[in-house]
Order: sequence, then structure tokens, then C-alpha cells
Amino acid sequence: MKTYVFTVEVEQDEDGRWGADIPVLPGCAAWGYTREQALQALQDTAQAFLEVMIEHNDPLPPEAEKEGKDFTESDVVTITV
Repeated sequence: MKTYVFTVEVEQDEDGRWGADIPVLPGCAAWGYTREQALQALQDTAQAFLEVMIEHNDPLPPEAEKEGKDFTESDVVTITV
């Protein structure tokens, strides 16, 4: 098993919903009615996203393998697959 920690971008849309994505995993995004819901949905989405990539033997984008070490000022999700 390997644990990944990804920096997350979170922002509130004009309609009040929250969107969250992982920039180094193109297409890995989710939303929620609250910030917490968006982050939880993204956690679940990222878990499935990585499991499918591993199942198909697809390599992670190079940026995902090199994701930074200092997360003190960032929102993050941790995925173990």
C-alpha cells in the first residue's frame, strides 16, 4: 500500500455550492453544499480515481508522484491504495 497526500483547491461558486479539485490529477473534482461536504466528496472521488488507475496499470501523472512536502498552508486529502 502507498499513501498519497495531495494539495486541494477549494472555492465557493456563485450559487453557494463549494467545488474542490486536485490540480495534479486532471479531472479529479467534486462539489458539496458546504466546504466540508466538498472535501469529503473529493476524498471519495480521489480514492476511486486512484483505485481505477492502479487497476488499469495507468501511471500517475509525474506531478502527482512529486507532490510537495510542506502542507502547512494548504488543504489536503490523503489517499491510501
